[in-house]
Amino acid sequence: MTSSALGRDFRLLWSAAVSSRFGDALRTPALALLAATLTRDPRVIAAVTVAGQLPPLLFGLLGGVYADRWDRRRTMALVDGARAAVVAALAVAVALDRAGVAVLLVAAFLLAALGTLFDSASFALLPALVPPAALPRANGRLQAGTAVAGGFLGAPAAGVLFATAPALPFTLDAVTFAVAALLVLALAPTTAPAATEARRGSVWGEIAEGLRWLRAHRTLWRVTLLAAASNLAISGLLAVLVLYALDVLRVPPAGYGLFAASAILGGVAGALGAGRLAARLGTVPALCAVLAAQTVALTGFALARHPVPGGFALAVFAAGTVVWNSLWASYGQQHVPARLLGRVGAAQRMVGLLTAPVGAVLAGLVASAHGTVPVAGATAGTFALVTLAASWALRPASPADAPTSGGTAARPAPHPSR
Repeated sequence: MTSSALGRDFRLLWSAAVSSRFGDALRTPALALLAATLTRDPRVIAAVTVAGQLPPLLFGLLGGVYADRWDRRRTMALVDGARAAVVAALAVAVALDRAGVAVLLVAAFLLAALGTLFDSASFALLPALVPPAALPRANGRLQAGTAVAGGFLGAPAAGVLFATAPALPFTLDAVTFAVAALLVLALAPTTAPAATEARRGSVWGEIAEGLRWLRAHRTLWRVTLLAAASNLAISGLLAVLVLYALDVLRVPPAGYGLFAASAILGGVAGALGAGRLAARLGTVPALCAVLAAQTVALTGFALARHPVPGGFALAVFAAGTVVWNSLWASYGQQHVPARLLGRVGAAQRMVGLLTAPVGAVLAGLVASAHGTVPVAGATAGTFALVTLAASWALRPASPADAPTSGGTAARPAPHPSR
């Protein structure tokens, strides 16, 4: 099935996601470069990064509630409009040389906080635009488009644009947000599921409802836990990847960008193949197969001592990661009741996010004491354990496995988001 076969609304959503991701790829490195021009204190520079990481943990579940209460199309458009205004204000401050560290911290925090609502709404909107059977392919196309826009187009251009004029990448990012908002507004109107219901509980009550539903669904809950365990290992590997590449694989510093691009290429290939894999094996068996393939790839990566086999193994692993994300999201979209999509999707992301900082900290401690090789080995070992756990946890179960309250409906991966 081609993108055109997925329909006009999907093409609009895909275009909005690609536009938004391109702007992100311009802004993120430019923000780091700007922070580095203001101070060389690593604590302050790290604080800018942390300011962008805290909101999903603080407000992620709240964003899921309002994504289920409000019209999702309008919510996404309003959020993108607000983010365009924030980045435009930042661009003006940079151009006028008024962008101090406090300004960067506030901008990073606001953009990430708005992003939690956008992510939940976009996750819940996709199933209203494409048929349930097409969700794996649609999610794959979204991830492929955003990977190309971010990795191959935006990221390489960010440094050049910042060197030309520090305000330029932020100005272009504001434009991409505005374009994305207009594209989302062009989607056919949809009805917010909550609008058809008389009930409206408290915010905490609605958060609890989404968490209870996720916990009660045998397969989705177990897949969420497996994803959290995987993220523990992935975040650890990413924390030391540059050191491992330079010191163990002997990647020349000038060639690190090319080495990192292998992961992007693998991710694009995986995104384009996700739909075919799900159609051939079924979504849950495909998830188990992906974990097994990633374990083999990580084992090869941990044993490699040359850039070429290391880059190839990294590409295969990245392909598996994108396939997993696409299929995991699609499975949820096909089984979660429409009125709960935002909350359940937010809960899934929250569980995954909780393990990431732990993995990064552990990897840093191990690498500082014993070097990066044990981190790569531990990552492969963790994935082997996760694969074994998946073979048991995701074995076929009776149809009665899913909660029956609320019915079922379709829905997406984490993204048209940034």
